[in-house]
Amino acid sequence: MSSGMFGFVNVLKAAADASWTREEVDEKLKGIMKSIHEQCVKYGTQADGTVNYVKGANVAGFMKVAKAMMAQGIV
Repeated sequence: MSSGMFGFVNVLKAAADASWTREEVDEKLKGIMKSIHEQCVKYGTQADGTVNYVKGANVAGFMKVAKAMMAQGIV
């Protein structure tokens, strides 16, 4: 599961406990998508300037898990 999907899952979980307007849902999803894009650009930009979104998403997901493990003292 990509790092962005974790955010989306959290939004869905929160939605079960809250009643949001259509506009609020759209804003939350736009924020998630913007974050996914930024992470893909950060980790997936190639030497020629193009963005490999698959690589970027995979590395971002790995980094999120690795940082969480380090924060827990596992690594």
